[in-house]
Amino acid sequence: MKKKVAIIGAGGYVGSELLRLLLFHDGVEVTKAISLENIGENVAVVHKNLQNLTSLCFSNEPADKIAKEVDLILFALPHCLAMNMVPKAIGKAKIIDLSADYRIENPKTYEQFYKKHSSPQLIKEFIYGFPEFNKEEVKKAENIANPGCFPTGALLALMPLAKENMLTDHVIVDAKTGSSGSGVHPGLGTHHSERAEDFKAYKVLKHQHGPEIEQELKKANKKEFDFTFVTHSAPMIRGIFITAYVFLEKETTKEELEKIYKKYYEKEPFVRIVEQARSTVVKGTNFCDISIACQGKKAVITTAVDNLVKGAAGTAVQNMNLMLGFEETKGLMFPGTHP
Repeated sequence: MKKKVAIIGAGGYVGSELLRLLLFHDGVEVTKAISLENIGENVAVVHKNLQNLTSLCFSNEPADKIAKEVDLILFALPHCLAMNMVPKAIGKAKIIDLSADYRIENPKTYEQFYKKHSSPQLIKEFIYGFPEFNKEEVKKAENIANPGCFPTGALLALMPLAKENMLTDHVIVDAKTGSSGSGVHPGLGTHHSERAEDFKAYKVLKHQHGPEIEQELKKANKKEFDFTFVTHSAPMIRGIFITAYVFLEKETTKEELEKIYKKYYEKEPFVRIVEQARSTVVKGTNFCDISIACQGKKAVITTAVDNLVKGAAGTAVQNMNLMLGFEETKGLMFPGTHP
């Protein structure tokens, strides 16, 4: 019997990707597609890529009612909204929250970058769902805080070094993202005419994903290090490209670093160590491509992910598979297109 799944926030870009993936997942049935803005409309009218593929209509029902009718709820809401709905559903169904509302362990840190948390007592009920590094915890979890898009690319770039306690000096994460990362509602910074031929840094040293990346790296790396995170708006629609600069204690070689990365990733189905990571290659997929360069004590790690798939919906489905007892790769093993 198929597991029943609901998507709350199914009208946005991430909701669209969740539907695209789950409508063809033979282990689950999407029984509820919740949207506050598209109530009564056919899903395929809003998400035109799903035309003739689903008869689902958007509805708006209370979270506690939905939780009684499904096995798992995916919250694909903007930041600061899930924290008001999750308390009504927690304990009644498994939960994966794709917002930042339960990722940051310290509520005061969350408030610095978002707003006052309305259910901080529930943060401890959520496991940070990073399946490449805590697969067994995810399998046992009732509630998952899905990683953010920038943190996914940054952490996949740096966690092997953190696990080996090799982050000891200054770590710099230079991140670029496409316009879809800003969500379905257009703003001045995401209009095509404003962005198509532009390249800029934004929220310099103030981006809300910075503390999430630093939190997870410092949990893994036992030594102190300094951290700098800068984000850039790139003239593309999809994709995140991370360039991580690491200053090591001793000289090393590319071959030695690749050996470390293979130790952590050789059994991970969605991580590929390649000669040159490119955002176009992973577009539309759940893959993360990683490239490694080294010169003396300096290492440069680059990663490419699709911000809406591996950076959001794809990892959520990966976590869902583990939580519901499916193969981790179920519904996710497909390549991108070329060119």
